Amino acid sequence: MAARAQEQWRDQPSRRRGLRYRVQAPLDVTVLRSGIPDTLPGRSVNLGEGGISAIVAGELLPGETVGIEILLPLADPLRTRALVRHHDKLRSGMEFVGLSLEQQAAIRDWAGQAKAEPELAVRPTVPIENVEGSNIGRSGGGQPPASQRRSRTWIFFLLLAATLLAGLWWRWRRGWKDLESDLPKNAEVVEAQRPELRVPSDVMERLVTHRVDPEYPAAGRKAKLEGVIALDVVVGRDGSVVEIHPLNGPDVLAKAAMEALRWWRFEPYLVEGKAVVVETTVAVEFKP
Repeated sequence: MAARAQEQWRDQPSRRRGLRYRVQAPLDVTVLRSGIPDTLPGRSVNLGEGGISAIVAGELLPGETVGIEILLPLADPLRTRALVRHHDKLRSGMEFVGLSLEQQAAIRDWAGQAKAEPELAVRPTVPIENVEGSNIGRSGGGQPPASQRRSRTWIFFLLLAATLLAGLWWRWRRGWKDLESDLPKNAEVVEAQRPELRVPSDVMERLVTHRVDPEYPAAGRKAKLEGVIALDVVVGRDGSVVEIHPLNGPDVLAKAAMEALRWWRFEPYLVEGKAVVVETTVAVEFKP
């Protein structure tokens, strides 16, 4: 019943009229239920010509009519009837019913004499947990408000983006560290492949174990290019070609010759029984 009354009160516009004055005064609220009057003591929070907000030591039901006796300081007790507009956690908002002009004037006079501080007219606070559709303050499940869900979604995407950026940064740093750690090794490799002597081309020609003829490029054939391309070649200790530099000829033919020379293999060149890195010259002929 109380919950239904609260729902009905929430659907109604606020009926507070006039100023409310902040005043704490003892009062008694009389409730008639089942023909038996029940008096509940309390204390006012604010008071005005239209109604009163009070803390009452008992439960009041929104929509029921009660009798109120307010013991105002320096004034006669104010007795009237009121309609309970809301009640939550012992705090009630009540609207005066049938307050006479003399009683209204008495409230204004008392407020002036007591220099009571006026309070802005605001609607009584509705408990958050009783508002339909609200999940704040609930112990059970349910969906949070749309604004809260959007905030959580943005936070999730920001965290995801930060994680991805951190991962990319870590990989970038790892790549640089690996590259830096390989620099001495690369230097050693370059030093190891440095030619130790130059060998005549006819000598190295006899040491060829695998030869690949170059493909005549279509651009060179179309331009009717021909001739002998000389290449400076460095052969490693294992007989593989480690460096190639063209010495003459058109670029299109030189590139074709270099591509073929990469697959050549030689017998290791020995000096006193030890394989060494050597430099030599290889000539490749192109005919249309």
